[in-house]
Amino acid sequence: MNILKVGDQEKAACEKCAAFVTVIYQLRDVPFSDGSGLVKQVLVGVCEQCDQVCVLPQQSTPAVKCVLEKQRKPIESRVPAHMLDILNLASAEVGCGTEFAPYLIKYYVHALASRQMSANRLPRYLASDLAKGKAEKRISLKGQHIVEEVGALKSMTHIEKTSDLIRGVILKINDDIVQHKRQKPLNELKGIAAAVG
Repeated sequence: MNILKVGDQEKAACEKCAAFVTVIYQLRDVPFSDGSGLVKQVLVGVCEQCDQVCVLPQQSTPAVKCVLEKQRKPIESRVPAHMLDILNLASAEVGCGTEFAPYLIKYYVHALASRQMSANRLPRYLASDLAKGKAEKRISLKGQHIVEEVGALKSMTHIEKTSDLIRGVILKINDDIVQHKRQKPLNELKGIAAAVG
């Protein structure tokens, strides 16, 4: 394999220019074509005429694969059995079965991480009696943004362990949906349920 360096040049096809052009290898932040993510500071061949990325050299593919793997990597957590009961009750309030539980958690993680909901009470939920119990059940959450949103939420709340954060989120779901039946999240979740059901 020929290892390229920043500043190297070669001829390559440019889709935008519809011609063979000189490309110059540079470090760039490159978004995925489907808009699902971004590879930061990866070596790519850039068209000298239109400044668009034309070539991804073979040496840059491990960096791209790494970002893709992070997007698809699930969040694994263990929680007490009664927390799955809470999720099942909340799913029933929305009009769904137990299969809706991961969507509930992902909805809340997104809303909390993006500050559409306040995350201030999450640490307090962890001090409650419901937060206690032997962690016997596994929860697995998959999605393109779940890893970064959980990371952001951990940083915002100063909750270090993912399993503690997930417990706090489930207890917020309990407070909002099961106990107080708050209309805003209930209505939004019913819309999501209709779309995925």
